Amino acid sequence: MEISLLTLLIVLPLIGAIVTLFMGGERQKYAKYVAAAFSAITLVIALLVMFNDDMAGLATSFTWIETSSITISFSLMVDGLSILMVFLTALLSLLVVIFSAEEEDRPNYFHTLVLAMEVGLMGVYLAADYFLFYVMWELTLIPMYFMISWYGGPRRHYAAIKFFIYTHVASLVMLIGIFAMAFEVGSVIGHVDFSFATINTMMPAMSDSFQVLVFALLFFGFAVKMPAVPFHTWLPDAHTEAPTGGSVLLAGVMLKMGSYGIIRVCVEALPAGLDYWQWVIIAIAILSIIYGAYGCIAQSDLKKMVAFSSISHMGMVMLGIGCGTEAGIMFAIFQMFAHGLITGILFMVCGMTGHKVGTREIPLLGGLAGKMPIYATFMMIGFMASLGLPGLIGFWGEFPLIFAFYDFIQAQDLLWMILFCLLSLMLTAGYYLWAMQRTLFGPETTKIDLTHAHDVSKTEGIALAVLVVLVAFFGVWPDAALSFIEPYTSSLILGVI
Repeated sequence: MEISLLTLLIVLPLIGAIVTLFMGGERQKYAKYVAAAFSAITLVIALLVMFNDDMAGLATSFTWIETSSITISFSLMVDGLSILMVFLTALLSLLVVIFSAEEEDRPNYFHTLVLAMEVGLMGVYLAADYFLFYVMWELTLIPMYFMISWYGGPRRHYAAIKFFIYTHVASLVMLIGIFAMAFEVGSVIGHVDFSFATINTMMPAMSDSFQVLVFALLFFGFAVKMPAVPFHTWLPDAHTEAPTGGSVLLAGVMLKMGSYGIIRVCVEALPAGLDYWQWVIIAIAILSIIYGAYGCIAQSDLKKMVAFSSISHMGMVMLGIGCGTEAGIMFAIFQMFAHGLITGILFMVCGMTGHKVGTREIPLLGGLAGKMPIYATFMMIGFMASLGLPGLIGFWGEFPLIFAFYDFIQAQDLLWMILFCLLSLMLTAGYYLWAMQRTLFGPETTKIDLTHAHDVSKTEGIALAVLVVLVAFFGVWPDAALSFIEPYTSSLILGVI
């Protein structure tokens, strides 16, 4: 049987995870090379898929379970919604392996967990069957749990358990919604088929009351993963305690599972539910944006500050989705991609602060730019990209979303609501500039010993430089990413909303 490119995106990191898992003893030191090789090949395949002239033709499917009453398939597909997430997953997995090349604590297990995360994430973004989608969704929880629990900070066990309980309970609620859709469609066609094609095509014809109820179940499961306020409390703890590589994957691609699910399932399959809950989604989005920004100001730990900023920026994604317009959804997808690249930089430099300086506490830092100039440069670029500086990718992620929201509320005669967006912009600039001033500039701190602090290593520099180049490239030429997204959003609006 011929193995498709999409299947390889899942199979290759799976093989790599198995190989590194058994590289114990003296062979542990070679695990990073094996992980790098498998993740690099996966990235190459992701690029081949990305620039394939017929992405729809790459779809593959074979029957997994089939009885007289139910069909479950191992079905994979890629389109304008998922392709940037597939690329981002492959890229960040490789960069985490490179960045963590100096990991000495059971390096074979660490790289096994990274590759296992890549398997689950690829499965979520490529799945074309709801059963497979849920299996892969749950699969991502296991390696992230062990990554936090084994390689995290002092409160790692508490953070790992909290992460698992929150996200697993939300997944179970989501599963109820998936079963409800599958069996409702099955009652119509006389056969339960979990494929996206069958369910997403037939669900818009179901009763509005059914769509409204199922939308709420699914939205809850996805919103916890994003995470949206008030379901966010697991995220700051998980990020603070997770190792740097875990934080990069968690913020860069795992959080996007939530927004991806809202668009792929809630928006595509349940248009009546979106119409009913639209203002609730917008209210939760605005609450997340403002609360996340205020939370950043209150933090003294650099990594926790960036964790709260993720809540705020993912709130912007939800705001775009809540608008339900082509521009809103298109730039929500773009912001997912932009946030993944930017948080890769931010969590890498925050992790380096703790490892090289000995603390991430902002009041204890100061003058690091003179001691570690390359590190300071990467931090400044990451902060400026995240606050939306023109010329960097963050600008094209945030400001078009604000315009889409402005266009939406103008039609509703509610222009005063734009003040929430303006407030978030001011708060974002405030906490980033404040943190940068306190950490990098001014007199060199005397509160901690910087004698042994050293600048960015070669492998760390390579990983950060790749992300900085992409942040600048897409900041200057955003259409390089939007060209993948626009055909999807155009067909979505014409066919669903």
